[in-house]
Amino acid sequence: MSNFNMESDMGYLASMTEDERVVFLKTLAKLAMSDDVFDDEEKLFIREMALVLGVPESRYDEIRAKASDDDIVDAVKIIKDRKKAMELVKEMCLLANSDGDLSDREVLLIGRVGQAMGLELEKIEQISQWVVDRIIWLEEGKIIFEKV
Repeated sequence: MSNFNMESDMGYLASMTEDERVVFLKTLAKLAMSDDVFDDEEKLFIREMALVLGVPESRYDEIRAKASDDDIVDAVKIIKDRKKAMELVKEMCLLANSDGDLSDREVLLIGRVGQAMGLELEKIEQISQWVVDRIIWLEEGKIIFEKV
C-alpha cells in the first residue's frame, strides 16, 4: 500500500454500511485534495482503500469527485456510531500529518467533520495529539534502532 500508513486495526470498518464506507473514503479524498492537488500517490491510496473496503468500482468516481467542505460535512452525518466517528477523525489526522505539513485548512476540515458526527472539539484535539505523539514516537524508534 502507499506511504500514508493507515491504521492497521480497521475492524470497525467491517460493521459499516457501503454508504458509510463511501463517505469515509470521500472524506479522506477531500482531505487529500484540500491542498488543491490530488496526486497519483493519493489517488492510488484511495483506490487501494476502496478495494480493501470492498467498495464497488462503480462508486470510485463518486469517491473521487470534487466536493465542497460543506458537502462532506453534511455527508458524514450518516456516521452516527461514536467509535466509527473517532476512527474517521483518527484516519484523517494520520493522512493530514503524512506529508509533514498540517495546514490550517486540513485542521478546520477535521474539526468540522468530527463535530458533524457528534464529537466534542476536546475529543478531536485529543485524537489529533495522539496521532502527533505516535508519529514522534515512531520517528524516535527509527533513530534508537538505527533504522534511518
